[in-house]
Amino acid sequence: MTTSDLDSTPLDPAVSHTRGETDIPLLTQTIPDNLAATVERFGDRDALVDVQAGRRWTYAEFLADVRRLASGLHRLGIRVGDRVGTWSPNRWEWVMIQYATAEIGAVLVNINPSYRVHELEFVLKQAGLKAVVAAPQFKDSDYTGMLAQVQPNCPDLEFVVLFGDEEWESMMSGPTHAEELAEIRAGLSSSDPINIQYTSGTTGFPKGATLSHSNILNNGFFVGELVNYSEVDRVCIPVPFYHCFGMVMGNLACTTHGSAMVIPGPAFDPVASLRAVVEEKCTSLYGVPTMFIAELALEDFDSYDLSTLRTGIMAGSPCPESTMRQVIEKMHMEEVSICYGMTETSPVSTQTRSDDSLDRRVSTVGRVGPHLEIKIIDPGTGETLPRGEAGEFCTKGYSVMLGYWDQPDKTAEAIDEAGWMRTGDIGEMDDDGYVRITGRIKDMVIRGGENIYPREVEEFLYTHPAILDAQVIGVPDAKYGEELMAWVRLKPGRDDLTADEVREFATGKLARHKIPKFVHVVDEFPMTVTGKVRKVDMRETAIEILGLA
Repeated sequence: MTTSDLDSTPLDPAVSHTRGETDIPLLTQTIPDNLAATVERFGDRDALVDVQAGRRWTYAEFLADVRRLASGLHRLGIRVGDRVGTWSPNRWEWVMIQYATAEIGAVLVNINPSYRVHELEFVLKQAGLKAVVAAPQFKDSDYTGMLAQVQPNCPDLEFVVLFGDEEWESMMSGPTHAEELAEIRAGLSSSDPINIQYTSGTTGFPKGATLSHSNILNNGFFVGELVNYSEVDRVCIPVPFYHCFGMVMGNLACTTHGSAMVIPGPAFDPVASLRAVVEEKCTSLYGVPTMFIAELALEDFDSYDLSTLRTGIMAGSPCPESTMRQVIEKMHMEEVSICYGMTETSPVSTQTRSDDSLDRRVSTVGRVGPHLEIKIIDPGTGETLPRGEAGEFCTKGYSVMLGYWDQPDKTAEAIDEAGWMRTGDIGEMDDDGYVRITGRIKDMVIRGGENIYPREVEEFLYTHPAILDAQVIGVPDAKYGEELMAWVRLKPGRDDLTADEVREFATGKLARHKIPKFVHVVDEFPMTVTGKVRKVDMRETAIEILGLA
């Protein structure tokens, strides 16, 4: 979809419906053509740094290795439209595969690093993967063994290449067939599918959101524009490449602007992240709120010189106000941006701007992105709601996925005939077009007929002097239908917190029906690899803990 596909009818300012600016045109290139244009301008600047591996590339060196690997994949038998999976934590090879598959028009399939055998086999079959390029292992995951186990059951899977094996080394050191690659690139279109990312699948098996060059290239570009990236920026990316946050908001935001991609380590580690910022003089740092909370909680936090930071992106889940203020004040990230979106929208739909007030950046997820359109609807009737009323957040524009891979029925459920993507998130739009996301429709708790949005209660709990982090869920109740339960992580020095203490703290400050009946203290929340809290797991555990089965 291009900007011309968006409705140009004047909007009623009283309703929750806005469109983004269009003064900067959409990119019409493919990913390889855009990378080549960046190399022409910034060939001698750093493109990629893998801190743990001790390796770095300038843009000219990066493109040379990308094209060498692309030629190797083509010699292996990979052709335009073939699906190639990458299964690995964050490391330089992942980035090479991302851009090398784009060079030859292959569809990169991101495989979640935490998958086990049944999930892996499902994805290999559902997307019809022809090849998988993988790390041999990571932590307790034996990728080599699991791939060997499932390969006989996956008839389309012809090739398995492991980082460091003979085939990989041959591809990384072999000849580059420049004319052949140029001919392939000339036949590619920005509307071609180039990436499949599987949604988390909290119920049932995941769905493969299929994204085009235009989807993810433009989203990365405009995210970078709104945080004012240029060739002088160095972006620390501790968030997973397998997800849009890493490979689009991270990698593609960098390569569309000539900025450096800095990999602090294979998985998030607060010490490694801050060390990378210091050693590489990063100007931008990414993370979900729990990552920033972990960094700020380091005992030696004050010993890190973070003065080179000016911006960054916080996304994945709503940010506690207290954390956001500390990120701005203690980490020097005065221009930090909040982004909101979903895999199916490439991912970002709304974003705060660098000149937004502090209040905007701590209380909203910003306003609509360039060349996009958003609205808040009544989820039952589909009617666009007045400003200030809560309803389902919907988005439309270039970022909306092509569809779920080989699942037209699921695609039709998510995207209507007019191109609107229904997100399942509850949001409110203010008079200036800024959006607050208050939760998932499925997370809303209905207690005795009262609708309770967990995020409101969580924000209040952050003000408790003993609470470091909080998540609120609904649990079954015979009288009220549901009751509130708070899962909390405590600050150092506290090892317990009772429901009575929370009730006493909240009395007179929260409406009675919003005060949690149950409190459960944990060291960590159940999380997806992308840093999102798995409330579905929390509910199942809570039912067992409370004896509600």
